[in-house]
Amino acid sequence: MTKITGDQALVKKINRSIILETIRRHAPVSRAKVSALTGLNKATVSNLVQELAAHHLLQEIGPGESSGGRKPQLLLFNGQAGYAVGVELRVNQMTGVLTDLEGNITAEADDSLIEHDVESVTQRMIAMIKELMQLAPPSPYGIIGIGVGVPGMVDGNGTVLFAPNLGWDMVPLQQRLEEELGLPVTIDNEANAGAQGELRFGAGQDARHLLYISAGSGIGSGIIINGELYKGARGYAGESGHMSIEADGKACSCGNRGCWELYASEKSYDDKGDRLPARRTSALIRHAEEGHAETIRHFQELGRYLGIGITNLVNGFNPQSVIIGGPLSDARAWIGDTLKQVVAERTLPYHKELMEIRFAELGSRSTMIGAAYSAISQFLGPVRVSVPAT
Repeated sequence: MTKITGDQALVKKINRSIILETIRRHAPVSRAKVSALTGLNKATVSNLVQELAAHHLLQEIGPGESSGGRKPQLLLFNGQAGYAVGVELRVNQMTGVLTDLEGNITAEADDSLIEHDVESVTQRMIAMIKELMQLAPPSPYGIIGIGVGVPGMVDGNGTVLFAPNLGWDMVPLQQRLEEELGLPVTIDNEANAGAQGELRFGAGQDARHLLYISAGSGIGSGIIINGELYKGARGYAGESGHMSIEADGKACSCGNRGCWELYASEKSYDDKGDRLPARRTSALIRHAEEGHAETIRHFQELGRYLGIGITNLVNGFNPQSVIIGGPLSDARAWIGDTLKQVVAERTLPYHKELMEIRFAELGSRSTMIGAAYSAISQFLGPVRVSVPAT
C-alpha cells in the first residue's frame, strides 16, 4: 500500500474513496443520500462528486423522485472509464479476463500449461495479457492495470517466494511484468485474489468475516476479517492446503506429510490410476453428468476431505460464511452434500450457528476477477476504507 502522510491530501483521498465505493454499491443515488450514508457533509460530497465527474469516474443520469422541492440528480459510478486485466496461474492452465471497473467481464482467454519453467510461463502470460488488452473498448483511461493470482506465497513487492506446485522460488514476477508491459501490476496468492473477487462482486458481498477456499490443483484459503483481507504478520497467511490432516500421510512437495491438498484437490486424481477416465476437473464433470460411477464416488470423497479441512478452519476462525471456489466448485453437484454433512457433524455447535457454506457465485472466475479488482483498487485509490453495507 502507498504510504501517505496524515495531511489534507490523505483526508481527501479517504473521502474520495468512501464516496466512490458508496455510489458503486448504492447507485443510482443522490448527493444527499451519499451524504447520509457516509456521514460526510453535503459540501464535501458535492465538491468531490464534481471532481470525480470531471475525471470521468461518475456520471449523472437525470433526476430522481423528489421528497419535496427540487428533484435530486442521481449519480452512477462509470464502470466503463477504464479496463483491467486479471490473470490466474494454475498448474495445468492459465486463464485471463478483461473487466471494466465494476468487475464485469468483457473478454476471456485461456492457455494450457505443460512446461512450468519461469521463462516460458512468463512469456505466455505476457502474450495473453497483450491479447486481452487489445480487446478493450475505447475509454478515458484505457488499461489501468493488471492483476495476477498465483498458487504460492507472494511478498509485498510482488515476488513469488515459493510456489511448490510450479517449482518456483524467488521469482520477481511483478517487476518482470511491469518492465515488459509498462503498466502497474499487482501479484497475490490466488486464494487471496479469489476472496477479494467474491467479497466485492460475488457470494461474499453481505459478509464481514468469511473464508474463501480455493480448490483446484492445490488448496488455498483467503481470510476476510471485518471486511479486510487478512495476510498475517508477513503477508503469507492462507496456506491451508499444507495443514496436515493425516499425521503419517503422503509426502508433499512442500516438505510436509499428510497435507490437506493431497486428499482434497486435483492432486488426488493421480492416486486413482486408470479408474478415472480423465485428469482434468472439467472433463470429469462431463463424465459425472453421464453417470460414471467411479467419477461420482471420487467427487464425493473429495467433498468429505474438503469438509474435514473446512471444519478445522471454521473451528479456528468462526466465520459468517465459507465460500468454495476454484475449479472444483464447478463439481458442486457431487461435492456439496458430502462436504456440508461432514462440516455439520464435526464443527463445534456454536461455530456453525448462523454460518453458511456457499459455492462461489463467480465460479472458477473468482480469482481472475479478484486479481483484476486488485488493479482497479490501486487505480481508484490505495487507501483502504470500510463502507457501511446498508
